[in-house]
Parts: sequence; C-alpha cells; structure tokens
Amino acid sequence: MNDGRGAPEGRPANLGQVIRKARMDLQLSQRQVEEKTGKEVSNAYLSQLESGKISKPSPQILYALAGALEVSYEGLMERAGYVAPSSQRADENKHGRAATFAVENLTAEEENALLDYLAYLRSKKV
Repeated sequence: MNDGRGAPEGRPANLGQVIRKARMDLQLSQRQVEEKTGKEVSNAYLSQLESGKISKPSPQILYALAGALEVSYEGLMERAGYVAPSSQRADENKHGRAATFAVENLTAEEENALLDYLAYLRSKKV
C-alpha cells in the first residue's frame, strides 16, 4: 500500500522522516542525539532536518547521524540525494563511489576495504 507520498504505508517518505523514525525507534530525544554525535549535530539543526526545513545536510552531518542513530550512512546519503540507489546507477562498469580517483576499476572487495579504511580514518578525526 502507498501513502500517497511515494513510500509504502508506514515507511518514511523523506530524509527528515527517516531520521525521526530512527531516533524514535531508539527512544532518543533530540538532545540525546546531539550528545551522541559529539555535538556535531545540534538539537536545533536536528529539529529542522526532521521537519523538512533542511533537506540536504552535508555528508559529514549524515555520517554523524548514521553512527548516532545506528542506520546506514549510504541510505541517508541516498535519501538526501547524494547517491543514486544502486539499482539506478547508469554505468555499473565504472569504479566505485569511494575510489573516485582510482586509476583502474575496483573490485567490490577493494571498494569495501576502502570504505572500511575511510570509516576508520573518520572515527579517528584525522
């Protein structure tokens, strides 16, 4: 069943709804999310995201929220319009998103290793 906004009934239709649902599922207040992100995302900013006043936050904000809300970073990026869903990518023969400057095409295993390393670097705030 569809709710008329492009999402099956009961499923969030936009980024703000996805974020709010994830926060509510964890029973967190907006202030608690602010703390979990190391104050990288203020509760006021989070409120604007959830209400739809902000629809395309930076990838850095989405990364912080993905960790705090225990949701997929790539999923948040897709909802914000940064990454086309994998089923809609035009050329699957090109190298992966993480290796934009790779000389040769990467295997899925190499791309996953790069993504893991990038997550490690980001966790160290390098």
